[in-house]
Amino acid sequence: MAIALSSRVATTARDDLYTHFKAQIHLNPELNRQRVSYQADKETPAYRWFKYREGFTSRLVEYLLQQVCPQPGRLLDPFAGSGAALFAAAAHGWESCGIEVLPVGVYAMEARKAAARVDPDLFRRTAAQLRGMEFAPYYDEQYQFRHIAITKGAFPLDTERALVGYRAYCNGHIADADVRQLALYASFCILEEISYTRKDGQYLRWDHRSGRTQGSKPFNKGRISPFAEALAAKLDQIACDLSAGTTPLSVLSSGQLIFDFTAQDNGHDCAIAAAPVPQVTAGSCLDVLPTLASASIDCVFTSPPYANRYDYTRTYALELVYLGCSHEDVTRLRQVMLSCTVENKAKRAYMRDLYAQLGRTADFVRVEAVFEEQEALQEVLAILDDLRAKNALNNANIASLVRNYFYEMCFVIHEMARSLAPDGHVIMVNDNVRYAGEEVPVDLILSSMAEQFGLAVEQIWTLARGKGNSSQQMGVHGRAELRKCIYVWRKPA
Repeated sequence: MAIALSSRVATTARDDLYTHFKAQIHLNPELNRQRVSYQADKETPAYRWFKYREGFTSRLVEYLLQQVCPQPGRLLDPFAGSGAALFAAAAHGWESCGIEVLPVGVYAMEARKAAARVDPDLFRRTAAQLRGMEFAPYYDEQYQFRHIAITKGAFPLDTERALVGYRAYCNGHIADADVRQLALYASFCILEEISYTRKDGQYLRWDHRSGRTQGSKPFNKGRISPFAEALAAKLDQIACDLSAGTTPLSVLSSGQLIFDFTAQDNGHDCAIAAAPVPQVTAGSCLDVLPTLASASIDCVFTSPPYANRYDYTRTYALELVYLGCSHEDVTRLRQVMLSCTVENKAKRAYMRDLYAQLGRTADFVRVEAVFEEQEALQEVLAILDDLRAKNALNNANIASLVRNYFYEMCFVIHEMARSLAPDGHVIMVNDNVRYAGEEVPVDLILSSMAEQFGLAVEQIWTLARGKGNSSQQMGVHGRAELRKCIYVWRKPA
């Protein structure tokens, strides 16, 4: 099926690109929303502790690794999220390394690593003690929330006082570091449940009881759990999973080697430590990927942010404030992350300077050339720029969002191709998007970039059910379905 687009504009470049990859686009009946969506892990031990909606499932990781590259090796996820790919791969013998810019994901992964080390009986006894306590008397200003504008008033007053008291108690009275980390993580995992907010795509939706200004139809979140009740349930859940021996890494042996992917010894990686846990680097993959050794990775398994305007610094604002992020921290983080919102500024000067400092200006020039040569992308950008000039976009920065997203992804794909070993694979989960009725074929454009950097496009697997356009776009442009895809690229030997 060719790309569905408005008839008022030329679609030649996009149609040509679709024809080019048509033989690689296949419906995979084994892939469905239940397997791909985080909801499939709602009852999976350890994965169910924190509701990270943007993550994919452990089942998806296991299925794709078995289908594409069943022999374990070295796996990298440059957009690690809460670590689904890293931990699922590690449980099957892979040496895994991840990069994650959002502190929320890093915190979740560190908690999973603590779960692999902790004494289950000690945690269970501590959890039983915590369940019967009142924490408001332990309130300590040192642990109070430094709210930012978009989180102020998120909790009922008695809930926030108990939450601050709980954090103070854990930090002051739980001696074992791993037990303390998991106890604190339990409170981190229930923030949405005990608040007036609900994560809703691009923002936090506020319940009418919060006192915040409501739209024409006030939002009712339903029951808001008391802190003690929600905490007890989460502590019990964690204790149950630990006691059952279902920690994220419980099936691993203890003798696996973790490699330093940035070190080079005559072109080979250097083993630096024996540990059965994924290694996580906090930071932007735009900064970290260029430092990896060439041909050092056997599989890249990842899902980058989609070009869909979702701002993770807003949807996870409560969690960021819990972790101590200030308004300035959140503002900076929004710009450091891969550009996927209308607020992101162009990173061209930053990338130019970064590659100059690394002595790789020639690579910078090549990546820019590949970006400019994407005819289908330039066709989309020309349309969006024209609509912007006519004030026909619902946000004037949509064109720059799309431009910045693909510009930065071009660098990401270049570095993934460089760091892959011969016969290595990239497995990427992503969705196409639509703006002002125009479909942006993300799968085809990124696959074209991959080809330009020497990767062979083996599969563009699609889900049977795609993604529908929004009700606003449907009313203006009609009903249309976007491809939800998983790409499989290989580096020829």
